[in-house]
Amino acid sequence: MTSMPKPFATPLDLYRALSRVWAGDTSSPTGAWSPSNPAQNHCSVTSLVVQDHFGGEILTTRTAGGTHFYNLIHGKKWDLTVSQFAEPVPYDDTPSSRAEALADTSREKYALLTARLKDVE
Repeated sequence: MTSMPKPFATPLDLYRALSRVWAGDTSSPTGAWSPSNPAQNHCSVTSLVVQDHFGGEILTTRTAGGTHFYNLIHGKKWDLTVSQFAEPVPYDDTPSSRAEALADTSREKYALLTARLKDVE
């Protein structure tokens, strides 16, 4: 990243911004997304963005749909894409990494989402 990320006071503030910029071209896989469920298929790219802004760790858990990524910040679990699920997530808090999260998305989607966040008021 060439510039500092736009500051967000809390992960909830970041969630509000993300929910306005998530789209089919930032979901993984591309197009596996619906405006009625904006968080859908955005867990990996979102976990990277959350870590950019607040540090902490990236964690995973297995769901019926596959691997789900989320964050641990100062001992508190933050899952900004939990709203995509109709059922409760069976969190097992498996340690993950930026490389694993990036492998589930792409550098292009990460760059696109990061750029869109800079334009959110």
